Parts: sequence; structure tokens; C-alpha cells
Amino acid sequence: MGVTLAYDTWGEGPHTLLALHGFTGSGASFAHLRALLGRSVRFVAVDLPGHGRTPLPEKLGRDGFLETVDAVVRLARELGGHVDLLGYSQGARIALGAAVRAPECFGRLIMESGSPGLHRRQERSERREADAKLVEFIRARGVDAFVDRWEALPLFDGLRRLPEAEQAALRERRKACTVEGLSGALETLGLGVQPDYWPELHRQRLPTLLLTGAEDVKFTGLARRMAAELPVVWRHAFAGVSHAPHLEAPEEYVREVLSFLQTPWYEAPQFEHAILAREATHS
Repeated sequence: MGVTLAYDTWGEGPHTLLALHGFTGSGASFAHLRALLGRSVRFVAVDLPGHGRTPLPEKLGRDGFLETVDAVVRLARELGGHVDLLGYSQGARIALGAAVRAPECFGRLIMESGSPGLHRRQERSERREADAKLVEFIRARGVDAFVDRWEALPLFDGLRRLPEAEQAALRERRKACTVEGLSGALETLGLGVQPDYWPELHRQRLPTLLLTGAEDVKFTGLARRMAAELPVVWRHAFAGVSHAPHLEAPEEYVREVLSFLQTPWYEAPQFEHAILAREATHS
């Protein structure tokens, strides 16, 4: 059966929203959204492998990534199928993998600061080497030292503008991780072992929302490139926000998410013809 994902559920709305957190996080990473979302969605907050209560996959590398993707698909089916799927950073990459793997299990896809993967073999090799060095650092120096290093990355500049109490809570969640959990997550869920999903984007049928912070130039650029490939896509970049919009601008973030989930959508006949024509040009 593979790894089983631990999760918590809250909220009472008509939409079931299955949420996947980022590296060093857990399902609790979305708890601050409960007051904003609780009456609009049934929120399913997952602990990804190596984080929170979920063990690491049985397999390593790419096979471990795909085992995690299969676990997300299996959970979606247990929840009744056709659930909406949200992922942040690491979670966004896994969410896209699940949508590609079993699109019939999901209604809509929300990717926050996500990537379809690395297209070149050399890039994937270099990323695996970089992650291997991080694994060595974690095992040699421990979680606290790694969190100090991780939080100092320019990618998280926006989080340093949060109120001190929120920064402290975020830091506490990160330090609750374990050496083996973080090391294993880098080895099994990292960008270097993830399949390249760029070639799959033009075949993706789920209505998709791409969210980034406008100050996060790299991931906003990736979102633009993804939007050019996806058939049914919306994109929004939050002004004055960096890599973690759900933490840096939660009210605006929730407005975008709910607007996307609550907008009626259907695949009109002319749209279906356009998709078929587009597929023909890629075959």
C-alpha cells in the first residue's frame, strides 16, 4: 500500500480542499487560515512524509516521490473523489504530480509557489548534489542549526516582516521536525528526484490557479511559463509578498482561493475542440 498520510480535517463548507504543505512544515502550517476558510471549505490538512505524523516512504529517490503521489491519490479517493487540491512549494510539486497521475480524482488545482520540475538532466543532477550536501549538514549539525540556515535564505525575506509572535510560531513548527524526517524528505521529495512534469502541462485538464508573491521573481516567472502551457489557468501575484503568500497575506490569499473555488466552470464544446486541436500540434 505504501505510505499512509496523516491528516486533520476542519471546516464545514461544500468544497473539500486537500492541502499539502511545504518543506519543514506540516498540516498545522495552514491552521491560521481556519477562521477565514472554515465556513467555506472542508479543509484536509495533510502531513507529508518526513513531517508531522507521517513516516517516510518505503522507497528512496524518484520511487519515494511517486509513492507519495500515490498516497495523495489514495487519500483523495478515500475522501470521496473529485476533491480540490492545494499545494505550497514542495506540496505544490506533489499536488501537480497527483493531478497528472489521476486527474479524475480532483476538481481543481491550486499551486502556490510551485514548479513542474527541472527539464534538463544536468539540472536534476546538480540539485540532487545540493540536496545531498544539505542532508549531510542536517545529520552533522542537527535541526536547530539547519533551521537557522534555512530561515536566512533570501527566498524567505517576506517572512521576516511577519509579527514576532507569528515568526516564533513558524520557527517552533520547523524545529519540531526531526533529523531523519528532513533528511529523508530531501532525498525522496526533492526537486532533483521529482519527475519532469513540464511535458504534461498541455494535457492537464483541471482548472488551475497559480499563486505567487510578486517579490518572488523566480517562482512568478515559473508561473508565467506554466500559464502559457496549461489549457485552463488563472494566475495571481500578490504585491509586496515573497515566497509564502498564505503566511504573508492570508486575507488576500483566502479571497483568491475562494473566488477560484466558487466560480462556476464548465468545458464548453468550442473549448474541447480547441484542446483537441492543440493536442494535435503536440503529437
